[in-house]
Amino acid sequence: MITVLSCAANPRNTAAEKPWNSVSSSPTAPSVPQVIMGNGQVSPERLVLFLLSANPSADEGFARELAALYVEEAAAEGVNHDVAFAQMCLETGFLRYGNLVTPEMNNFCGLGAISPEQPGERFPDPRTGVRAQIQHLKGYATTAPLKRELVDPRYKWVKYGAAPTIEGLTGLWAADPDYGKKIIRILERLYAHPQRPPAALK
Repeated sequence: MITVLSCAANPRNTAAEKPWNSVSSSPTAPSVPQVIMGNGQVSPERLVLFLLSANPSADEGFARELAALYVEEAAAEGVNHDVAFAQMCLETGFLRYGNLVTPEMNNFCGLGAISPEQPGERFPDPRTGVRAQIQHLKGYATTAPLKRELVDPRYKWVKYGAAPTIEGLTGLWAADPDYGKKIIRILERLYAHPQRPPAALK
């Protein structure tokens, strides 16, 4: 019998606009968060650099759009955008996909992806897909109400406030026993990533 979870992780598990040359460096890497709610520490342009370093074939324009959406939508609900972005990188294999969810579904977190018969939710555009992920994360992290219109079709099945920490998502968001740890490892990579762009992206 299949155990239905709110989301299924991609088994691959590979882990305001500024010019590239305006990205500054910081003397120390930020501390890796343990909780889902809070403020992100990484700018949109640095999120893009990180994603492209892991997947050089990703579309740069789309990566920029996506990074901006994560920062905006997460801020609206009080979710840490670094955490949400790292989860997207895990679930999509840094936008390589290759499992049940496909790019045109605009489903960046494996929402509802359970089997070939249930490949996951579809969203009309990237913003809606990002917002649904943020709302699902917030539902698990806290009992506080949503600020924006509900677009997550699986929000009603969330165990509200059951997972305030990233590691708490394990067994709730996905059955993978290392699910939360994998998100944290991506965050560690994100915070340690060099902040200077590759020569080809300058």
